Amino acid sequence: MTALQMTRPWEAPPTGRAAALADRLAASVPVIATDRFRLRAPRIKDFPVYARFLTDNASIDDLADDDREAAWLDFCQIVASWPLRGYGSWTVEGKDSGAAVGAIILNHEFGDPEVELGWAVALGHEGQGIATEAAVAARAHAFAAFGFPTLVSYIDPVNARSVAVATRLGATRDTAAEAALGDDILVYRHHPKVTP
Repeated sequence: MTALQMTRPWEAPPTGRAAALADRLAASVPVIATDRFRLRAPRIKDFPVYARFLTDNASIDDLADDDREAAWLDFCQIVASWPLRGYGSWTVEGKDSGAAVGAIILNHEFGDPEVELGWAVALGHEGQGIATEAAVAARAHAFAAFGFPTLVSYIDPVNARSVAVATRLGATRDTAAEAALGDDILVYRHHPKVTP
């Protein structure tokens, strides 16, 4: 038994028949290819990438137990979107390396008025255009396959990198949606006909 399985057994990947079933379920999630990346179904081993998105933290290892628990529950909610709604998040992996380098989140989270398109980049992979390239592909798929009339990205005003990604994607600020939220959050709206 590994140290992870002893201290956080719920974060250990399944084995045996459960792993085989998890693989079959993951195979039902659409795979999207870009020039450099492959967007695939999320796996338990991808949790650190998602936790960074969910907590705005540099590293999963820096989280207090309560924050890590909250990130785990959010991760499970995001991944559960596929069987519940027919759309969900993807892990972004490098075509050459097979390493998880980011995540694209397509989800309607509890309390949010609209479906969100979000992105996260794994620690050490920032500044390489990963979020933009993956989000362009995922957004095009979402509009074509799922027929969304629009998507939004909810962004903390201090997150300049995410604001830059939304701008590169051609999304525009929706101040009416921001006012309706009543939070200190930016809302960037994506439309099907906009291409970066």
